[in-house]
Amino acid sequence: MSARKGAHQKAKKKTKTFVIDCARPVDDKIMEIGSFEKFLKDRLKVNGKAGVLGDAVSISREKSRVLVTSEIDMSKRYLKYLTKKYLKKHNVRDWLRVVASNKDR
Repeated sequence: MSARKGAHQKAKKKTKTFVIDCARPVDDKIMEIGSFEKFLKDRLKVNGKAGVLGDAVSISREKSRVLVTSEIDMSKRYLKYLTKKYLKKHNVRDWLRVVASNKDR
């Protein structure tokens, strides 16, 4: 009976939203939020392909925050890795530290 019950239920898509707050580096003019957003769009891998986000992942910005909304499984650690890579590329990795504000976000 339980197998039949599971067949009728549809799997819900979980959407995860990650917020990367770049307020202080942007205010100090150390970092450009537009170039960071473009970097994420170009480098973020979805199903093993970089730059092809499709409908599963969307990246947007509002003021000095970048919002990454994903319908597929994505780790916060991967976004942290890409952020560090961007900082290293622009030679500011030695002065800025990437810190998570929440354990689940």
